[in-house]
Amino acid sequence: MLRVLVLGAAAGGGFPQWNGNDHASRQSRAGDSRYPPLTQSSIAVSGDGLRWVVVNASPDLRQQINERQQLHPAPNAPRRASPISAVVLTNADVDHVAGLLTLRESHPVALYAHPETLAALRQNPIFEVLNPNFVERRPLLLDEEVSLKDIGGKPLGINIECFAVPGKVPLWLEETIGPDLSGEIGQTIGVEIRAEGSPSVFYVPNCSAMTAALANRLTDAEVVFFDGTLWRDDELLVAGVGTKTGLRMGHMSCFGHDGSMAALECLNIKRKIFVHINNTNPLLDQESSERCEAQRAGWEIAYDGMELTL
Repeated sequence: MLRVLVLGAAAGGGFPQWNGNDHASRQSRAGDSRYPPLTQSSIAVSGDGLRWVVVNASPDLRQQINERQQLHPAPNAPRRASPISAVVLTNADVDHVAGLLTLRESHPVALYAHPETLAALRQNPIFEVLNPNFVERRPLLLDEEVSLKDIGGKPLGINIECFAVPGKVPLWLEETIGPDLSGEIGQTIGVEIRAEGSPSVFYVPNCSAMTAALANRLTDAEVVFFDGTLWRDDELLVAGVGTKTGLRMGHMSCFGHDGSMAALECLNIKRKIFVHINNTNPLLDQESSERCEAQRAGWEIAYDGMELTL
C-alpha cells in the first residue's frame, strides 16, 4: 500500500506570498474560505504509514511537519526522533532544497537526488551544515529503479525511478550556468513512486514542455501530480508582478493549445492533479471559472493535507 500526503501545494512563495497584496492574497489573509492558504510544494510518501519519505524539502518544511500528525515523533520514541527517513529532490530550486536546512539537527536522513542536483548543493557551502554522519547523499540515475533505504540500509518499502523532464537550471545558478531551458540532463526530474502491490504515482512539479518520451511514460498512469504553476504563460506580465513568462521560468502553462491540460488530455490518466500552483494562478480561487474549467477537464487541484492511498 502506498500512502501519499501533500505537504504543500503552492509554488515558490506559497499562498498568500509574504508580500502579495492582490485581492486573492488579501482575502486569504482575512480567512475567506474561497482562498485557502497553501505552503510551498512538497509531498511525503510511505509504504507502511510509519516511515516517511519527503519529496522536495520546501522552505515551509518545519511548518508542514508540525501541521501533519503523520510526521510527528511517536509518543514512545526517543527525545529526538522523526518518522522522516529519507528525502528525494526533483531539482535544486530554492523552494525545493531550502527545507534541507531544517533537517540539520543530527537526525539520520538519506538524501536522494540526481547527480546534477547533488553537485548544485555542493556548490553552495551553506548546505555543509548537513552533517554527513547523519545526512547521507545518494545519487539517483535516470531511468533506473531504486529501492529507497534509510541511512542504516534498511529498505523503506518505496521504490523510485527518476526520469528527465524539460525544465531549467535553478534561478540561483543562472549567472554561472546560463538560463538553459532544455532541462534534459537531470537538472529537473520527475519521479515515479511505487510501493509493493500498489500502482505508481508520478510526481512532476516542474515541467516546461511535454515530450513524446514523457507522454509515453505517463500514459495509462493511475495518478499524476503535475506542474500547475501558471494558468497562462504571460500571467505574471499581465498581473504586473513579474517580467518573465512561464516558459522562461521552466513551466508550461495549464491552459492553451500547448498547455498541460491539452497535453495530458488523451493519455488515459485516471487522476490528474495540479500541484506547485503559483500565487497568481486563478486555480487558487475555489469559485473561479478557470478552476471550474480544469475540473470539467478531469483535473483535481492539490491542497495542503490532501491524502491518497493506493
